[in-house]
Amino acid sequence: MEKMFPRTNVGGVSVSRMIIGTNWILGYSHTSPAADTLIKRRNGTAEAITSILEVFLNSGVDTIMGPFVGNDQLIDAVKAAEDRTGKKMIIVDTPIINVDDNARARKEAEEVIALSKKIGATFCLPHHSSVEQLVNKNKKTIERLPDYLKMIRDHGMVPGLSCHMPELIVYSDLNEYDVETYIQIYNCIGFLMQVEVEYIHKIIWNAKKPVMTIKPMAAGRVSPFVGLTFSWHTIRPCDMVTVGCLTPEEAEEDIEISLAALEGRPPILEGRNSPNKTEIMKDA
Repeated sequence: MEKMFPRTNVGGVSVSRMIIGTNWILGYSHTSPAADTLIKRRNGTAEAITSILEVFLNSGVDTIMGPFVGNDQLIDAVKAAEDRTGKKMIIVDTPIINVDDNARARKEAEEVIALSKKIGATFCLPHHSSVEQLVNKNKKTIERLPDYLKMIRDHGMVPGLSCHMPELIVYSDLNEYDVETYIQIYNCIGFLMQVEVEYIHKIIWNAKKPVMTIKPMAAGRVSPFVGLTFSWHTIRPCDMVTVGCLTPEEAEEDIEISLAALEGRPPILEGRNSPNKTEIMKDA
């Protein structure tokens, strides 16, 4: 029987500690337009995406994060992977919402949140680009955030925050907002993190709720072994790591590297190709 990935609990929902990221499915490389095009070319069909999701599901990684609203191929791929494996996926949607302070904008925001529910999301974490418009550093508040969290609850989903600004976690806990989890960038080189790695590490460990960390490999700037091993060894047992993959083979490798880190053993992987492997590079 294949080993199933460890799980944690978020807002009363059992989720896999590894979360499937979607930047390397949807074409957000954080590298270059050429890399974005490569991703879209490789994963431009529901079938290509499904082949990646199947690998994760077969290892017990059943939680997926991304902006689902408007990405129909991703939605179709989730359904296809569920049908093929007979396993349900848990969707963490990160919709972009209009947070302007007027009735029309609130109506638009609620319509987008309703779409999250319609596509089957269990968790709804408004996108960081929306939520961070509401931050007041002087007052240590996130203005009008409770309005949107209530919309999410009213539509039967678990609310959370997508954060690039680490202050969002601190202010959420300080004001006891109805937030069950938070997304936070966390990697060993500080890529896209707004303060030093050590400070984000402290924020994660002091957070009142489980944290969904993202970008463990710094969008390809560190190898999976380095990035994932660091993340798993420096977060709490309740926290999660979100992993982006371009191919099914990458998914298999990332799962094995992660399980090895959690189990305190070396990963069982073939060596990388080289035009002339020296003795120390050869497999034992």
